[in-house]
Amino acid sequence: MGIDVVMVATFLAAIATFAVIVAIYAATTVKDPMARRVRALNERREQLKAGIVASTSKRRRTITNKNEVADKVRSFLGSLKMLQDEQVSKAQRRLMQAGIRSKDLAFVVIFARLVLPILIGTIVILMVYVIDWWPAWGAFKRYGTVATALILSYKAPDIWLKNKVNKRTSAIRKGLPDALDLLVICAEAGLTVDAAFNRVARELGKAYPELGDEFALTSIELGFLTDRRSAFENLANRIDLESVRGVVTTMIQTEKYGTPLASALRVLSAEFRNERMMRAEEKAARLPAIMTVPLILFILPVLFIVILGPASCSISDNLIK
Repeated sequence: MGIDVVMVATFLAAIATFAVIVAIYAATTVKDPMARRVRALNERREQLKAGIVASTSKRRRTITNKNEVADKVRSFLGSLKMLQDEQVSKAQRRLMQAGIRSKDLAFVVIFARLVLPILIGTIVILMVYVIDWWPAWGAFKRYGTVATALILSYKAPDIWLKNKVNKRTSAIRKGLPDALDLLVICAEAGLTVDAAFNRVARELGKAYPELGDEFALTSIELGFLTDRRSAFENLANRIDLESVRGVVTTMIQTEKYGTPLASALRVLSAEFRNERMMRAEEKAARLPAIMTVPLILFILPVLFIVILGPASCSISDNLIK
């Protein structure tokens, strides 16, 4: 067939060798995720300390995490009159929900929305119209390719950010009932709210690192912020989950009216466990409908070949004779 077997074997061996090298590198350079989270929480603690004891000018200079690239991007976007307070605050909130603490990256996300369509769109236009790599394409197909590239490149930062937010939210949703049970135990044992959050964060840090990170940060803010309501509201803003907003509302009400915390959290924990069971039952009920498509496309053709193949071969042999 005109294929050099030696060249193909050499190419496959090179790919396998490269994959082995990458696997060895990934296995030998594994970093402890707890160290990174502890470092981030310590930085937040130092920021809160600086915000309390420093003067106004020094506080602003200490809390703001200077990033030269983000500052350049911010000044560039400001010169183009493209920065809107609502747009920046929305991007910063999405970054917090994705687990990214640096607010300066919001300007990088906005800058990516501006630069990626120009860069990728220019490359696609050059390939389609100038270089003419696909001369058989019609005008409609060329226009559709360019338009699709522009739209996808503009939406790429938002899609990436939404994907990270969804993954983090799903991981937090799984561990929320267990966290509430531990909060109930800590509240009944006589611990304060900030000590209970810190204890739960330490107990669930390895099983649910995202939830443990958020609870540890809330515990730090409860210990340093003058308004405890702000710490709970920050927790609701950092997690894109309606269940967490319900927990935050309950915590604020117990702080305000002095209602029993353990009983309220026990009711919420039971509701969340029922909700998790209902989601599992829903997935199980959807499974037969989802399996219909692969069953028709992959299993039934093979089954027909196995059953009807020998019969068709026998019929073909008899007709030839």
